[in-house]
Amino acid sequence: MNTSLKNTPHVTLIGAGPGDPDLLTMKAVKALQKAEVVLYDALVNEDILELAANAVKLCVGKRKGAHSFTQDEINQMIVTYAFEFGSVVRLKGGDPFVFGRGKEEEEFANLHGVKTTVIPGISSCIAVPASVGIPVTYRGVSESFWVITGTTSAHELSADVALAAQSSATIVILMGLSKLVEITRIYKRLGKCNLPIAIIQNGTRTNQREVIGTIQSIVELSQKEKIGGPAVLVIGEVVNLAKVKEFSAESYVFEDEFIFQNLDSFPF
Repeated sequence: MNTSLKNTPHVTLIGAGPGDPDLLTMKAVKALQKAEVVLYDALVNEDILELAANAVKLCVGKRKGAHSFTQDEINQMIVTYAFEFGSVVRLKGGDPFVFGRGKEEEEFANLHGVKTTVIPGISSCIAVPASVGIPVTYRGVSESFWVITGTTSAHELSADVALAAQSSATIVILMGLSKLVEITRIYKRLGKCNLPIAIIQNGTRTNQREVIGTIQSIVELSQKEKIGGPAVLVIGEVVNLAKVKEFSAESYVFEDEFIFQNLDSFPF
């Protein structure tokens, strides 16, 4: 054990990106190679852990219906391991400050005398849509985008979805697949049944799957294709720009007339 590190406990909060290990930043790679302990989340691609060859590795991830540790326990583990080992990496999917509770962990560590460094990660809210050719903004189509958690700490659909649905912005919903019926109901009430929507499962990974339809059709399509989590929902006209030519006609059902007629109005 490195005595100097033990006397100066330090934790590095790292964003592991959306799933593809090649999307990890160089700064994150260097920090992982030096880590003595890695506390990683369930959504982290475990191939990334190979970079921390000599570190103690512990999964502290939380997935729907299965919490290995509470957030309070994770906070305490960060501090305990930092004082015991010195160099600790807290590895989180996506970016640690986008629905990752990274700031809470940073504050807790600082409060207990542990210095912190934050290494941002590529967030799934932009990388996953991009993986199928969907830009979250596009000139003349979408001037902004909302990123919303589909499930709040109270296990309810965020009220922001109803607000966002009234806008013309692109809406990206993380952790929202289980609330799909509620989400589509909100849009239907606004008369937006034909608005395009994409659901992308395991975005940027080798087992990525996606389904594209409209607010009216997406529940049936997602059930037919057995789409599961983790998944990112993208709602808005920019979904029309997805690389539909790469999708298998046997696996995906499209509102063809709607999609391609609307492309005529895009500023190409």
